[in-house]
Amino acid sequence: MAESCPAEEFAKFRKRYPDHTVVSYVNTSAEVKALTDVCCTSTNALKIVESIPAGQPIIFGPDRNLGGYIRKVTGRENMILWDGSCHVHEKFSLDRIRGLKATHPHAKTVVHPECPAEIVEEADYVGSTAGILDYCGQSEAKEFIVVTESGILVEMRKRYPEKVFIPAPSVHEAACNECNYMKMITLEAFWNVLKARLLKF
Repeated sequence: MAESCPAEEFAKFRKRYPDHTVVSYVNTSAEVKALTDVCCTSTNALKIVESIPAGQPIIFGPDRNLGGYIRKVTGRENMILWDGSCHVHEKFSLDRIRGLKATHPHAKTVVHPECPAEIVEEADYVGSTAGILDYCGQSEAKEFIVVTESGILVEMRKRYPEKVFIPAPSVHEAACNECNYMKMITLEAFWNVLKARLLKF
């Protein structure tokens, strides 16, 4: 997602709206964060936007889907969206999700708000990763269609082994809805970054 919001382009975009408060999703580069008034996560994005006076216009970036969801929930028309997105959440297939729902009529569909609006419309629950995990634990349902990055399934099955979690399908039969960038973060890579930083001091 960070790559969908180059800092140089975002700076030019911001200059077009000098009176706007800039709210950026945490999945951005340090350079974009430096152009941002408030950083948010998917958990607190709605609260942060609601905390800004209604008459104050907002630039929300980089995720147009998360921003669009918040704009719809708040009814905030003075919110301009940067046209970025998460490659994982863009790949879900609406038709195949509907097919799963028909096959599993008692399953609840849980969706991350980074998904396109037509996917969000299919949800029984829309929320952050933490929110989805809590919802599944509190719900009486035994089956869930999970529409977010597939790494969450490990934690879901660990927390709630008595329940069934079905990963939502991609538009491509063979594709897996995993984040290529998250999978690059390993203990070894993290250790190498720490070592490199320590050597500078």
